[in-house]
Amino acid sequence: MNLRLPEELDRQLERLAAEEHTSKSALLLQGAELVLQRAGRRRDVEAGLEFIMAHDAELLERLGDA
Repeated sequence: MNLRLPEELDRQLERLAAEEHTSKSALLLQGAELVLQRAGRRRDVEAGLEFIMAHDAELLERLGDA
């Protein structure tokens, strides 16, 4: 896979890679993993909210009327 980065982002990655004694590729892999983890957590939270809204709809309605 080829990836074209804006020059400034490439420079920033180059500096960070040097500081961390790693490669730009490793940094980008870490970034991709973080994005996927965040998306998974977001899906989990949304599913939890949907469950609560469906499971406790009557209770939530009564609380809203109180």
